Amino acid sequence: MAEEDKSAEAGAEEVKSGEFAPQKIYIKDLSFETPHSPEIFTEEWNPTVNMNLSSEAKPIGEKLYEVILTVTVTVTMEEKTAYLVEAHQAGIFHIDGFSEEIIERMVATVCPNILFPFAREHVADLITRGGFPQLLLAPVNFEALYQQQQMQGQNAATSADAETKH
Repeated sequence: MAEEDKSAEAGAEEVKSGEFAPQKIYIKDLSFETPHSPEIFTEEWNPTVNMNLSSEAKPIGEKLYEVILTVTVTVTMEEKTAYLVEAHQAGIFHIDGFSEEIIERMVATVCPNILFPFAREHVADLITRGGFPQLLLAPVNFEALYQQQQMQGQNAATSADAETKH
């Protein structure tokens, strides 16, 4: 019985779980532009919506990371920009006890998943306060984006290796 307890303790030490906790969620930057107002309000509303996402992460202290999710929405009507919204939603996250590979994945997927609903709300609020019809951004699968980015990086590295071998 005592031997089982010792082996269970040893196993628990090997599988030591890490710590993850959001410390602060905040707006780093927020902008809204309507370059063709008021004329754009007199036109029939038939927009084209373009959304771009990016995120960046950097350590800011021991076991602390700042992650910034940038959401840019550009809505055009023919050749005119109806409005442009850019939100830099940021957060400070405590991350400890994980390998560098896992931390990299967390700041690219878990943290943006936490930040996106806040950014989505700010973008929707600015658009309606700007006098335009409500725009709700669709949910984003940051895990799939991360995997796609990793595969593109591997393909680029494979292509570079193939070119140097010829």
